[in-house]
Amino acid sequence: MKKLIYILTLLAALFLSTPSVLAADEAMAERSVTERLEDIEAYINNGARNDSTNAPTKIAGPGPGHNAWQMTSTALVLFMTLPGLALFYGGLVRRKNILSVMAQCLGIAGMVTILWWLCGYSLSFGPGSSPSSFIGSLTEFAMFKGVSPYEVGHGYHWISNSVWAMFQLTFAIITPALIVGAIAERMKFSAILLFIAIWMFAVYFPFAHMVWAVDGFMCGPLNPNATIKAIDFAGGTVVHMTSGWSALVLCLILGPRLGFGKEPMPPHSMVLCMVGTGMLWVGWYGFNAGSALGADGIASNAFTTTTLAAATAGFVWGMAEYILKGKPSVLGFCSGIVAGLVVVTPACGFVDTKGAMIIGLVAGIVPFVACWKLKAWFGYDDALDTFGVHGVGGTLGAILTGVLATKEANGVVEGLKDGLLMNQLKAVGLTIVWSVVATVIIAYIVKAVIGLRPSEEVETVGLDLAEHGEEGYHNAKG
Repeated sequence: MKKLIYILTLLAALFLSTPSVLAADEAMAERSVTERLEDIEAYINNGARNDSTNAPTKIAGPGPGHNAWQMTSTALVLFMTLPGLALFYGGLVRRKNILSVMAQCLGIAGMVTILWWLCGYSLSFGPGSSPSSFIGSLTEFAMFKGVSPYEVGHGYHWISNSVWAMFQLTFAIITPALIVGAIAERMKFSAILLFIAIWMFAVYFPFAHMVWAVDGFMCGPLNPNATIKAIDFAGGTVVHMTSGWSALVLCLILGPRLGFGKEPMPPHSMVLCMVGTGMLWVGWYGFNAGSALGADGIASNAFTTTTLAAATAGFVWGMAEYILKGKPSVLGFCSGIVAGLVVVTPACGFVDTKGAMIIGLVAGIVPFVACWKLKAWFGYDDALDTFGVHGVGGTLGAILTGVLATKEANGVVEGLKDGLLMNQLKAVGLTIVWSVVATVIIAYIVKAVIGLRPSEEVETVGLDLAEHGEEGYHNAKG
């Protein structure tokens, strides 16, 4: 009898169920096994989830492996500036100015982070006002509004929005810090900070948006409406060209160091320079392979091409010195490695190993000639060869990307190959003109407001003691 009553009760509940209850049950339906497998396949392949079903995915947030690689890459790119670039540049200046370079790197890192949180990220990656825009929204992500660590989509399918914002922050930090190399030992700390603060709004934020935002003016891979359908995997235009060409203009406006061309100004510590070079090379894997936005095959390819280009360029530069000057210098090997890293940056995710070797060969020759001869011919004081390596190298890399990119390395190239070289040349031209004009205007504004250079007395004593009240070395001359 009890069993019969139980069965009748179940039947009554079934027939008396209201449509709203049934609808609620349907709304709570989970994804099928097939759909759940599709999610797993998308994660493994670093592709988009299947959003054609209303059933919620079981892995809606960041994917642990890809997200972990992105956090690692973010740390590696920060490592490039602090301590990599600080040591690389610090070793190349005279003893009396080593702390000034390090203070400039530290100051830029802090100031840019504040600007990035305040509105820089929003201007770089917020929605623009047109389908092919120059700049993003001032308010969309201001003060990291809506930038959740538990959600994805701002950067890519499987990485946290907050990690994406931090990854891009590290690019925003190192780019203006590169400019320091051209004007080392002769620009006031206050002037550098003011110049960089304005430069970020006038140059960096617009170029980050134009090249990497989904509605960017030059974002060929993501924006079908892009006016210039160029490709830049990790920052040839955004990072190296903007900083390199701006550095050239700024050092021309600033003028040469006291005694330039009349007294020797050799690097005070090639040991620090070499250590910094190694840190830059290691950190560059986050810069280039991290720009795949996941631990996938494209990241592996970028890792490989970065290694080949850097090692080849370092060797070629050293051997060029050996042949032409009689001795292969440690500075030559270091400069060649950095040049190889710079030139391969825009191409690393779009070229195969053969392309990487070609890039390494060219990168070991062209920037070498620029640093050795071009500076002597025109007489400008690019103190640490920022223009010769980053300006010339970044321009060379952007052009070679248009020549060597192949669909076998990255499928996105197939749809953009027609006319790609011409689009790369257009992107190069726009980057040069924009960077040069903006730098001229900003430099003269800063010069009028607070001045650019310290007094001759301060420059003679050294910026370490005069501007920072510290010395990098005690009981040492120079």
